[in-house]
Amino acid sequence: MRPPGHPPDHRTVHPTPGPPVGPSRTERGDIVADQRHPKRWWILAVICISVLTAVLDNTVLNVAIPSMSSELGATTTQLQWILNAYSLVQAGLLVAAGGLGDRYGRKRALAGGLALFGAGSLGAALSGTATQLIASRAVMGVGAAFLMASSLAVLVRVFDDAERPKAFGAWAATAALGIAIGPLVGGFLLANFWWGSVFLVNVPIALLGAIAVSVLVPETRDPEGERPDLLGGLLSIVATVGLLYAVTAIPEYGWTSAQVLLSALVGAAAAVGFAVWSRKAAYPMLDVALFRDPRFSGAVAGGVLAALGMGGALFLLTQHLQLVLGYSALEAGLRVAPMAVSVFVCSSVVSPKVIAGLGAPRTAAAGLAVSGVGLAVLAWVAADGIGYAGMLLALVLIGAGLGIAIPVTANALMGAIPPERAGTGSGVNSALQELGTGLGVAVLGAILMGRFVSLVPSSVSAAADRSLPAALDAAHRRGDGGVLAQVQHAFTSGMSLSLLVAAAALLVGGALAGLLIGRQPGTAGAPGTAEAPGAATLGGPAQDAPASAV
Repeated sequence: MRPPGHPPDHRTVHPTPGPPVGPSRTERGDIVADQRHPKRWWILAVICISVLTAVLDNTVLNVAIPSMSSELGATTTQLQWILNAYSLVQAGLLVAAGGLGDRYGRKRALAGGLALFGAGSLGAALSGTATQLIASRAVMGVGAAFLMASSLAVLVRVFDDAERPKAFGAWAATAALGIAIGPLVGGFLLANFWWGSVFLVNVPIALLGAIAVSVLVPETRDPEGERPDLLGGLLSIVATVGLLYAVTAIPEYGWTSAQVLLSALVGAAAAVGFAVWSRKAAYPMLDVALFRDPRFSGAVAGGVLAALGMGGALFLLTQHLQLVLGYSALEAGLRVAPMAVSVFVCSSVVSPKVIAGLGAPRTAAAGLAVSGVGLAVLAWVAADGIGYAGMLLALVLIGAGLGIAIPVTANALMGAIPPERAGTGSGVNSALQELGTGLGVAVLGAILMGRFVSLVPSSVSAAADRSLPAALDAAHRRGDGGVLAQVQHAFTSGMSLSLLVAAAALLVGGALAGLLIGRQPGTAGAPGTAEAPGAATLGGPAQDAPASAV
């Protein structure tokens, strides 16, 4: 990425020798008319299956939490890091991985990412301790970063202008579906196999995917492209992991503990260092000047808070369904499935129609507001014990709002970035979704545990400090139905409070997105000028960036 104000590079892309297989570029690097690769639809199928597997791993573990907690002896903090290790590493590396793929080969990055993802999945399936599982999930995150960052770059090269929107639409729908159906897939596997099966199923898919990529995908690279920002990537990982660890460690160690304060200090220092470095670096991982564009800032706020609400709600709800209401893993997955259907239908069918009627800013605000109302309804239903009928209404509202809003925020973010930086924009979009999901699990989980620990009876408080399953086991061993009911009530109360916080966050995100997405930058030549793709309207002409990347 060139610093703001620098003239465009005069360079050309040097693909591997052979006939043209994708878009050609001008000296500025803009994508122009191109040729269709004869095996493009096979390539799309391989990429979509790979993306589905990688994205699904963000939420597939939610229903496996009780099994992993009991079999691995994991604490609540460890459970959160089993979930977060994957998403945080992936989020921190996405943009840097895209730069490495551009420079050293997109096919190589895609195949290597699949191989790493498969190796990490095998290690996770065979893990005997929570620490081993966290490390394996981190390896999976590295592989997923290269997979996700290079997948769109490959599609750009093998589809022409006429067919590229269809390819991007398939990619985006697959990503949205993967996020939403994770609990259902996890529930099915846990109903028939042991908890490691949710990882082991990835291994043959990754192996076959890597082979298919090696055979089908043409190699393209830009050896004169922008140098990867390794220091920026490292600082972003340290900042994200440090700050989120501080949040998740509060219930276990306390606000003033050395663990929390030191982690927060390291994370904050790395965040400041990242901002300073990004302003000075010749090729920063993320140009912080983009945040001066109100559309970019509004899209970031809306996108992160949408992912926070969805990821956090799934994390809390699947535990509530299994541990408090007594459903099996498969039954819990089936009961969460309506949210998946709602997200998929509204993102692909409803959102374009709402945009046409209300415009992008109002659509983003309305969608996030609907999701916020759904979370508030879910909090009320859980607190009052109304049952699944009320929960179903809440799930449909949450999914519908997210399905309507996410395409708008993604398009606004891409529209704020100049066309020649579309690859960076795609990486930023995916990274923000991962970061939002991790924040949802960490922040809402910390709020839940703080409330839960404060309400459980003293007779099981030691077990409650570890996790809800441990507290339930302690209550069962005592044979006291009153204590068991108090433990379940404490968890429900904590979940309701967490969901209300998530609802408020979505309402704030909707307000920010609605106010900012429709505004143009205040200075000429700022990032995201009116000529950027998708800047004026959504659903317009085909663009280099996906129309509804999730």
